[in-house]
Amino acid sequence: MSTPILSIAGTPAASPLGYFSWTSGQLGRDPYYILVVIYIFFPYFSSVVVGDPVYGQTLIGYLNAAAGAFLALTIPFLGAIADKQGRRKPWIAGTVIFMGVGACLLWLITPNAAGATLWWGFGLLLLINIAFAYSEVFHNAMLPAITPANRAGLVSGLAFSLGNLGGLSLMLFVLYAFALPGAQTWWFLPEVAWWGLDQAAHEQDRIVGPIAGVWMLVFTLPLLIFTPDTPKSGLTIRQAATSGIQDVLATVSQLKHYANIARYLLARMLFNDGMVGVLVFGGVYAAGTFDWDTISLLIFGLCTSVSAMIGAYIGGRIDDHLGSLVTLKVSVFMTCLILLALVSIQTDQIGFWFTVSTQPVWDFPYFTTIAEVVYFGTNQVFALFFVTALSASRTLMAKICPPEKATQFFGLYGLSGSVTAFLAPLLVATTTQWFDSQRAGFASLVVLIAVGGVMLFAVTDVRSETPTT
Repeated sequence: MSTPILSIAGTPAASPLGYFSWTSGQLGRDPYYILVVIYIFFPYFSSVVVGDPVYGQTLIGYLNAAAGAFLALTIPFLGAIADKQGRRKPWIAGTVIFMGVGACLLWLITPNAAGATLWWGFGLLLLINIAFAYSEVFHNAMLPAITPANRAGLVSGLAFSLGNLGGLSLMLFVLYAFALPGAQTWWFLPEVAWWGLDQAAHEQDRIVGPIAGVWMLVFTLPLLIFTPDTPKSGLTIRQAATSGIQDVLATVSQLKHYANIARYLLARMLFNDGMVGVLVFGGVYAAGTFDWDTISLLIFGLCTSVSAMIGAYIGGRIDDHLGSLVTLKVSVFMTCLILLALVSIQTDQIGFWFTVSTQPVWDFPYFTTIAEVVYFGTNQVFALFFVTALSASRTLMAKICPPEKATQFFGLYGLSGSVTAFLAPLLVATTTQWFDSQRAGFASLVVLIAVGGVMLFAVTDVRSETPTT
């Protein structure tokens, strides 16, 4: 009888079919965030549905802030339930079905909406975003119990790659089938949009909701069918939450013995929140500032995703040569400069003071002005440093925490990324509203990134040791 292969949790790992099917959960989930939140639907909602880019950015900010605040209050309980109750697949199935149906309903949010349509659309987006985060918690909680300890990095990395690949594939599909036909006469394009979509009614924007919803439902099935679930513990939801929260509080209380880790987690809460804000609001800002349409935003998203993939590779190489802490400091500092560069750009202005021509600089039908080209290029540089920072921050945590407490501290690491998720969108929303300016709202994110970056200088890359009793 052969010895079973053990998982990270020390239990028998799943078969290759089981743990590779787990990656399909991220393949199904991530395209929603890429198409709806970052590049297509949120910019459409902000500029076209609301009809006022400044007010639209304000609403998007408050939407994300409300979701972040609610998640900060509930995620610890959900994590506790996932850890203590055992079964995760029923929760994943429930949240995915809700998201899939909700995403399909986004089709009903029409341009220049007013009154009830605007606010039920706002509420629907809010609920879907909350469900998205919930599904992520339960999906991630399955990994330690199903994946062989020596393949965890491979499986986790494959999941991220598949999620990005799914997003890229759907963006290409939307471009080819719905956005470009009728707008361009290139030989390889259909003459008209598929399914008779009316581009004048922005149906090429609205269709991304149903596409992402159906994609999510289909590609979550392999996980639900082939990935084994943890046996049910027998605890009720209340018992599981109570026990789990006690464990979380016990781990937090230990931070007094790990001052360096505590300083790092606090710094990360701020700079990570700000950098994610740049990612989320970059498309919203561009749509309002340059009046970019669906095609422009899709090309923008495709190129940014490719830049991010390149950044993931380059960032790993830099990390190996400079060390995680130095790499992270450089990435955060550069992100501050890049954000200032982005907000310095207007249709006729670069660098706050330099006036540029608004006339086309080339025959390509998109990103035709100097300002648009510079914004586009600057955002690609941001993507490189953003992914580098993500990679280096996770690696640094692994280097400074005691190996015997890695699971506990990575739990806090994940928690630190969610408890302040409301800060960046709230800052953007209030600043946009106060100054009546998209530029001011977007620029406010530099405060979070800069403060978090400065706090990194109080962190060392020395591994903490568990104190003796």
